[in-house]
Amino acid sequence: MAPKPKIKASGSKRKVEERDTDTEQETQRVEESQASGSSKSLKRAKTEYFQNGQPKNKVLPVKVEFTKRDEDALRIATWNVCGLAASLKKMNNIPVDPALKERYPYQYWSISEKKTYLAAGTAILSKVEPLTVDYKLPGHPDPSSCKGRIITLEFEKAYIIGTYVVNAGQDLKTLSAKQVWNTHFDAYIRELDKKKSVIWVGDLNVAATAIDLANAKKAWNKQPGYTESETTAFKNILSSPDDPDANKFVDVWRDRHPDLQHYSYWSYRFNCREKCIGWRLDMFVLSERIADKVKLCEIRDEIYGASDHCPVVMDIESSVLN
Repeated sequence: MAPKPKIKASGSKRKVEERDTDTEQETQRVEESQASGSSKSLKRAKTEYFQNGQPKNKVLPVKVEFTKRDEDALRIATWNVCGLAASLKKMNNIPVDPALKERYPYQYWSISEKKTYLAAGTAILSKVEPLTVDYKLPGHPDPSSCKGRIITLEFEKAYIIGTYVVNAGQDLKTLSAKQVWNTHFDAYIRELDKKKSVIWVGDLNVAATAIDLANAKKAWNKQPGYTESETTAFKNILSSPDDPDANKFVDVWRDRHPDLQHYSYWSYRFNCREKCIGWRLDMFVLSERIADKVKLCEIRDEIYGASDHCPVVMDIESSVLN
C-alpha cells in the first residue's frame, strides 16, 4: 500500500527571508549527523550538499532508489505533488491515469470547487481496500471549506487520515480559519484514536519547533505555519494539556531525529532551494501505542523538482493495519 495523501492545486505564496549564515550549532548538528551513520555524506567541495546535509539539486534525479521493504512491512508515502489535477487539465475533477489505476486500484480523491490559491486537493492511492472512506471533518461549521483537505480510510486495526491542512495565509489572513480547523481536527483525531490506532499523514502546514524551519526567529508569529497558535495546536494534539491521561501521538520523523534540521518544503520563490531556506511541513503523526512498530521514516529530499515539496516515506509493520 502506498498512499499519496496530498495533491495541491497551486504553488505556495509563503513569504521568504534570507537564511542566516550557518552557525556553529548547525555545523555541530551536521557533524553529529555524520557520526550517527547518515548515508548522506557532505560533499562541500562539489557543493552538492548544504551545511545541514540536504542536497541542492533543483531537478528530479535521473535514477531514484528505495530501500528494500521488509516482507512484514507496509510502506506509506506522502507527497504534496503541487497541482496534479491542474497539470492534467482536470481541475476540480478526478484525474484519470490508467498507469496509476493499475498500480493502485483503490483511489480516493477529494478536490475543492475553488479555482483560486485557496483551492485544495487530497488523494489516497492504495493497494489495499479499506473498510470505509470518509471525506468530512465532523463538527466543522463550513463543510465546503474542508473539501479537498481531508480523507479518512478505515482498516481493520487502524485509520489513515490524509490531510492538506489549512494554510494560515499571507499576512496570516486565514489564521482564524486554521484555528477553527485545528479545534475540530483535535477532537476528531482523538475520537478516532479511542476506537483504533491512527496514522495521520500529509502536508500539515506547521513547523512544529524552531529547528523545523530555516529562519525561526524572524518567522515567529509573522509567517504562516510558525505562529504560537499553530505550534500550540500541534503540540496539544501530541499531548493533551487538558487531560494528562489522554492517549498521546508521536511526530515520527522528529522522534527519530530529535536534533536534525532537515526540511521537506522549499518555495520556488527567491531561490530557496539553493539557499536552503526550507520548512519541515510534511509528516507522519501516529498513535503513540504503534510508534514502536515503525521500521523506517525518511525525508526523500533528493526527490525534488516535480514540486516544491519532497516525499516523506514510512515503513511500518503491516500488522498495524490488518
